[in-house]
Amino acid sequence: MANKPINRPITFGTDGWRAIIADAYTFENLDRVACAAAQWVLDAYGSDAAVMIGHDTRFMGDAFAGRVARRLAQAGVQVHLANSFAATPAISWGTLAVGADAGIAITASHNPPTYNGFKLKADFGGPAPPEMVKDVEARIPSVEVPDTLPALDTYLDSGQVALINLRDRYLDALREVLDIEAIKQSGLRIGHDPMYGAGQGLITGLLGDEQVTTIRHEVNPGFHGVAPEPIERNLAPLANLVKTHNLDVGLANDGDADRIGMFDEQGAYVSSHLILSLLVKYLHQERGLRGTVVKTFSTTHMLDKIANAYGLEIETTPIGFKHIASKMAAGHVLVGGEESGGIAAEGHIPERDGAYIGLLMVEMMVKRGKTLSALVQELYDEFGAHHTYRDDLHITDAQKQAALKRLSDDGGLDTISGYPVTELQTLDGFKHMTSEGWLLIRPSGTEPVLRVYSEASTYEAARGLVKDASRQLGLNDAA
Repeated sequence: MANKPINRPITFGTDGWRAIIADAYTFENLDRVACAAAQWVLDAYGSDAAVMIGHDTRFMGDAFAGRVARRLAQAGVQVHLANSFAATPAISWGTLAVGADAGIAITASHNPPTYNGFKLKADFGGPAPPEMVKDVEARIPSVEVPDTLPALDTYLDSGQVALINLRDRYLDALREVLDIEAIKQSGLRIGHDPMYGAGQGLITGLLGDEQVTTIRHEVNPGFHGVAPEPIERNLAPLANLVKTHNLDVGLANDGDADRIGMFDEQGAYVSSHLILSLLVKYLHQERGLRGTVVKTFSTTHMLDKIANAYGLEIETTPIGFKHIASKMAAGHVLVGGEESGGIAAEGHIPERDGAYIGLLMVEMMVKRGKTLSALVQELYDEFGAHHTYRDDLHITDAQKQAALKRLSDDGGLDTISGYPVTELQTLDGFKHMTSEGWLLIRPSGTEPVLRVYSEASTYEAARGLVKDASRQLGLNDAA
């Protein structure tokens, strides 16, 4: 009897496939995606192809990862399977370290707890480039995959699947690229909020429990109902921890620990825009490194000023770290990053890594002998104040499409908050340039959301740009 046809297509967004568990994210659909990945890697690398697989702390992550491992092993792929939950950057690092041809992370990153996902990693230790993602997506079968599948123990016994202690090996790798001893000897007191995700145990594993105070540091697949995205509105517990415990810095990571969120010693949020800018300054001025600064379309224009001042090249890409990763893999990139907290730097893998970037910032504080707030003020003094704002509008698809159609048909908005729009850039969404700053409107690639971003000389002005643009598009009530 023929396999049952599937009428529900599976598509990959900005950063892989994500879907709601028990709705579209089922073992049956995961089988289809796994079979497509197996076919791709075998066609690309031959019968000796190998894949690294890991999962985060989401509901049934170990079962989903095991299922994918079994599917790939059944197809003849050699599988390296993490023996416990792992950060996505650890999976990327492991892909490169063991010489695998691809990596798979079972994670939905920062999405709400009802989601899970499937991220593809390339052999260079970073996100799969768009052409690889498209090739795998095109191979997803439109019929159910036969459910005859041997148990995982069968493949463990045969060696087709090998368990790997990825966490310990990854921590050893971080010790090689960070001055952990200097951080320990500094006595800086660090707060860490992994948001119940796969980052738990990483900072304490490197620095010890005495130097690190933790919060939301246990496995909770429901994340206590809060999407594990390390943005300011989700991190009030960490800000409070920093202030009540007199800590020097607070670090936060998303569900799969590839993003970073930070607070200074006063409990003030330090955005990814500022983190990127500080890292370029530190790596160039203190470490003497050079290279291109690569940023996504929604990232601060302060980076343009810094690159110009230091004689560095700067390049802007569409949103999605996969566009940055391939450039980093090719070499000569100093820092690459995006507004959402995904940042990579010279000297490590071409991948977002929340633990690495957080500790690199702490290392910077140690080497510069300054507080984080002082380093931010130094940046403002040199390059001027840059403040950002963002609203994620959870609206209906009809509202989203109507707003995007209006922007496309009208060539964007004419004025925002009273400032005439001098230029409309459409690399990825609709970016309006004004004399006060910029305003970007674009749909999310992974969620049913319309994102509205801005940057201006003051927080109030940045917020005003977003609110006025939303008002003009009839979306204020949805914010």
